[in-house]
Amino acid sequence: MIQASVDRKEVVVEDSDGASYDVDLLEKALQGISENAGGHDADASFPHEAFPELHRAGVLSLTIPRSIGGGGAGLVESAKVIRWLGRADPSVALVALWQLVFHAEIGRVGNRWDPQVRERVQRSAVEGVALINALRVEPELGTPARGGLPATVADSEGGDGWRLTGHKIYCTGIPALRWLGVWARTDDEEPRVGQFLVEAGTPGYHVVETWDHLGLRASGSHDVVLEGAIIPTAHAVDLGKPDAPRDVSKVPTILWATTLMSALYTGVAEAARDWLVNYLNERTPSNLGAPLSSLARFQLEVGRIEGLLHTNNVLVADLAARVDAGDTTAKAFIDAPVVKHTATTNALAAVEIGLQLTGNPGLSRHNPLERHFRDVLTGRVHTPQSDTALTGAGREALGLRTQPFR
Repeated sequence: MIQASVDRKEVVVEDSDGASYDVDLLEKALQGISENAGGHDADASFPHEAFPELHRAGVLSLTIPRSIGGGGAGLVESAKVIRWLGRADPSVALVALWQLVFHAEIGRVGNRWDPQVRERVQRSAVEGVALINALRVEPELGTPARGGLPATVADSEGGDGWRLTGHKIYCTGIPALRWLGVWARTDDEEPRVGQFLVEAGTPGYHVVETWDHLGLRASGSHDVVLEGAIIPTAHAVDLGKPDAPRDVSKVPTILWATTLMSALYTGVAEAARDWLVNYLNERTPSNLGAPLSSLARFQLEVGRIEGLLHTNNVLVADLAARVDAGDTTAKAFIDAPVVKHTATTNALAAVEIGLQLTGNPGLSRHNPLERHFRDVLTGRVHTPQSDTALTGAGREALGLRTQPFR
């Protein structure tokens, strides 16, 4: 049985007005999400029913300022919620993760979004299910985290708006997104790059259902083809030069996403651990006459899993607390990818131990452990990937860092 519930001892009360989300409604939502996860994984269907429940619980507006009607939560609180969602269904957790990251970024003082556009997006998420995510990756370029200009082009339409043309892949949550943050370059002689905000239903784009993945099969990460979608001028929400130095206003995108990814995959491994513990306590071979949990070998290996998960939770909690305290130092930008590498590596190792202990039952499609294994594998592909994380840490240790942090 998967433990898909709120750990009430971890609930953070932001102030005397109460917690940033409804604990009881979140617990109910988590139970339903967990119960539906296997079915959505089996047929790669998008879990539409999860998001109204999460909205009612206050999760989808968790990082929106309280002045707008949101939860005003920081990274410590957000990481706990994403970890719990990771236990229930990591596909749902990933969509919610980007919702929290986006709103943490645009709610920050000094953000470059047009104030009216920003408030409209914020209020839409307070009033209903209004999901947002960035559409960045492209077929030819791959992930923009490794450099390069996008092939997606924004034509200036004579100053009366922008016309977007291009092809995006891995557009997580696209079946339910209200807002699409399209990463594109302008048609200037010296192009600027940035986000262009497209509202769902705008003419000039269509979704191609390409997502058929090993893990996170319910995330709806399909392709989007833009064929001249026209948006208002003010929806060019964040433009700058391609070689501009790191912008402090983007700290949530860089540090929040990395921390929350670490929390998400820790949650997946915790779900696997919960199933394993239940299995070992119930499985009683006839030649043993006692549960497998009575054997020292199994106790030792479950202890290894506990050590891996404890390490993850300590690292995530420490990094989240530092970010909430305003740490934007060079060390934070080095440490965050290393935490993500460590957390995803530990999460995978924890699930692998469970598979080694259970043998065929662990790999059976009748049990959720094999699904957790497939899901936890996807932690490796999210930016920053391990080679980037470890190379950055190595260069820093060797005194070879060349690009300044801001």
